[in-house]
Amino acid sequence: MSTPSKIRTRIAPSPTGFLHLGTARTALYSWAFARHFGGEFVLRIEDTDVARSTQDSVDQILAAMRWLGLDYDEGPIYQMQRLDRYLAVIEQMIAAGTAYRCYCTPEELDAMKAGQEARGEKRRYDGTWRPAPGKVLPPVPADVKPVVRFANPVDGVVTWDDLVKGPISIANEEIDDLIILRPDGVPTYNFAVVVDDWDMAITHVFRGDEHINNTPWQINIFEALKAPLPRFGHCPIILGDDGLKLSKRRGAVSVTAYEEGGYLPEAMLNYLARLGWSHGDHELFTREQVVQWFDGTHLAKSPAQWDPAKLAWVNAQYLKQADDARLATLVAQQFARRGLTVAADERLAARCALFKDRCSTTVELADWLAMYEAPVTPPADELAAQTTDTVRTALAALRERLATVAWDKAAISQAIKDTIGEHKLKMPQLAIPVRLLVCGRAQTPSIDAVLALFDRETVLARLAA
Repeated sequence: MSTPSKIRTRIAPSPTGFLHLGTARTALYSWAFARHFGGEFVLRIEDTDVARSTQDSVDQILAAMRWLGLDYDEGPIYQMQRLDRYLAVIEQMIAAGTAYRCYCTPEELDAMKAGQEARGEKRRYDGTWRPAPGKVLPPVPADVKPVVRFANPVDGVVTWDDLVKGPISIANEEIDDLIILRPDGVPTYNFAVVVDDWDMAITHVFRGDEHINNTPWQINIFEALKAPLPRFGHCPIILGDDGLKLSKRRGAVSVTAYEEGGYLPEAMLNYLARLGWSHGDHELFTREQVVQWFDGTHLAKSPAQWDPAKLAWVNAQYLKQADDARLATLVAQQFARRGLTVAADERLAARCALFKDRCSTTVELADWLAMYEAPVTPPADELAAQTTDTVRTALAALRERLATVAWDKAAISQAIKDTIGEHKLKMPQLAIPVRLLVCGRAQTPSIDAVLALFDRETVLARLAA
């Protein structure tokens, strides 16, 4: 595709809640596109919904961006700090005749639309206060704070070549005169976003396809301002497990909740990228490969399905490759959430190395490693079934040997083999009861490797039970 000399993209979340997964995916696409072309990526906080915007939401958005590694070149830029700029542009538009003040009360608007509905007409603003040659406007009421409306073209068609969906056309007669400034002096989304993208020289806008209906208004405002028009790419929605739209008002959890849930940021980035975009048959790819390959093409036109099992599989692949010292830090954080203080030292790293192949998340890894940090309770029925008199005698003998051997995998392995030979048992007959007593479960990695990572005293005490 032809591109301007300086690519500039943006992500503009509203701080009325957590960073939604769909917004995170859009942020990733916008970031990757800018990085691919050597451009710039801007973070803007659209906080004009004053009643619902919170600092906690801003903090959560920034934390999610940081965790995903989506670094930005400018920002965060806050819309509420730009009110003077919006008001200045609106005054220019009023002077140019592309915007006007409307004094209709909410009650008058309700009555207007009720009448249209009764006549079988489309509900829309009827242009009562829109200036026109020869038109006499109503007297300005003294007790009504006006809104400002954009004088949308009354005919013609708005057409753009969408980066995802291809050519889209919407007739101007389908849309009415949009409110661009509320009575309280705060601009509405469709106006502020245009001024922002204009001032910030945004060249490409990736966003969810729920914004398609907003795009004609925005294009018309760009043209009214004689501002350069960015290219738009509307990505299909993400569907939840139930086939309905995944949204922060219905069923979704925050990006940072996945961090707490034990997912790695590189796995989440990989999964989000693949959720609506592809590069051949590749399922796993690095951050660098996303930047190398993402040029705005190969974006899906159909909704993507959120698949927790697929995400868990992707995360498991990255967990297996992860540095053990890094995993120790993440597992220590998981223990801290459970009220346990565990040092992220070499021993914890070694435990992570032994168990990480069995896990999909660091939560699962912490579940496995909890046996090293807290007492275990073997299932009584399993233990009873495994501990015959012969086994009890063998366990006592093994405990005696383990009390004096060198505390390493090789010596522990030899002690187990010697005990099996002495008591004429097979490996599972001794290893399973040892696992139940020491680990609280019948299945673990190689028992000698598992025991070597315990304190000797802990193993001896649990075998004594």
